[in-house]
Order: sequence, then C-alpha cells, then structure tokens
Amino acid sequence: MKKVYKDATAALDGLLFDGMLIAAGGFGLCGIPELLIDGIKDAGTKNLTVASNNAGVDGFGLGILLQTRQIKKMISSYVGENAEFMRQYLAGELEIEFNPQGTLAERMRAGGAGIPGFYTRTGVGTVIAEGKELKEFDGKVYVLERGLVADLAIVKAWKADPSGNLVFRKAARNFNPPAAMCGKVCVVEVEEIVPLGSLDPDHIHLPGVYVHRLIQGKHEKRIEQRTTRKRAS
Repeated sequence: MKKVYKDATAALDGLLFDGMLIAAGGFGLCGIPELLIDGIKDAGTKNLTVASNNAGVDGFGLGILLQTRQIKKMISSYVGENAEFMRQYLAGELEIEFNPQGTLAERMRAGGAGIPGFYTRTGVGTVIAEGKELKEFDGKVYVLERGLVADLAIVKAWKADPSGNLVFRKAARNFNPPAAMCGKVCVVEVEEIVPLGSLDPDHIHLPGVYVHRLIQGKHEKRIEQRTTRKRAS
C-alpha cells in the first residue's frame, strides 16, 4: 500500500467534504500540521468541525481556516492567542465546545482505541459537565465523556519511514499521537522520510498501522510567544 504522496493536495485528494470532523495535532504552534492546513484552505472545504488543543494564531495554523471562515465549530482547550477566534465567537459566528486538555487528549485516545466513553472527575461542578451523565464511584462524582472519532486526522511528526511509523520530537508528542489514533483516515506531514528499517523499533512513538498517507515538506515553525531579555553589559 502506497503511503507517500508528493504534497498536501495529493495527500488530501478524495478525503475532504463539507461538514466533516477533523482532528488536528499540535500544541500551541509546536508540531502543528501547517502544510495540511494550507491544503484544506486551498481545497475550500467548509462548515468544518475541528478538534484541536488550540485554534492557532491570527494568520497561521488553524487561524488561517478561521480567517477564510471554513470552520464552523472548534472543540478545544485553549483559544486565547487568536483575536479572530474571539471576534467570531463573541459575534455568534463560531461554535465552541470547551474541553479540558487532558479530557480532550483522552477523548481522542479513547476514540482511537474503540472506547465509546469514559468517566473523569475533571469538570464536575462546572459548565463542562452540563447536560452530561454523572455517576458516583467510591463516594466521588464523575462525568461521562465520549470518545472522539474524526473523519480525518491531520498530524505533524519529525520522522517517518515509508510504512508510516512515526517519531515525534519533544512537545509535538502532546496531541499528535492521540489525534492520529482517532481519525478514520490519518494524513501525516513530516520533516524527513527515512528508509524502511532505519528507525529503531524502540524509538517509534506511533506505529504505521494508524497512518494512511504521508508527505514530506519544509515547515515554518513559528514561535508562539517570543520572550527576550536584554544582553548583559
């Protein structure tokens, strides 16, 4: 089965449709699938629901799809870096489903593992739990959260082999592996595709069984919050 494609347009061909649910990996601007996001923008697919830890920033990452008004709903944990997101939400133009970070990661992991739901204490007694089933275990109340299964997962990894075995780098592992797991189809962009057999099996973070299509490309790797200090005199 061929998994390596020449670019984002080719890798997304036949997968996109209006109204779909997309799981996007990345943490802040670290490890985001920027090439595939650009490919979705160019395809013009609209009315998207996107599950992602955050919504990018203005003009980069998922912020691009917010500017083009292709996203109708975000399932996210942190959205505080995007002014356009805030404007659309306060104007009633964008739906949002807030999830605590750990809950969102576990919803993705559970969906990929075939687990339809799980109980957690996180969110009990807050608006997060409104309308959801509550259950008591050992004298403590838990809220039922549903596993998340996406029509498409878009993911950024550091290295891959042609079979789709993936290695992530540092903080890029926070959301990319569970996002990859929960997609019915998973498309991955990487910095380097290495020969089959060159990756140490003990160093593979996600096996290729979860990966359907791969592209290699150059990435901008922006810094989300640049903090500097004066040089010592």
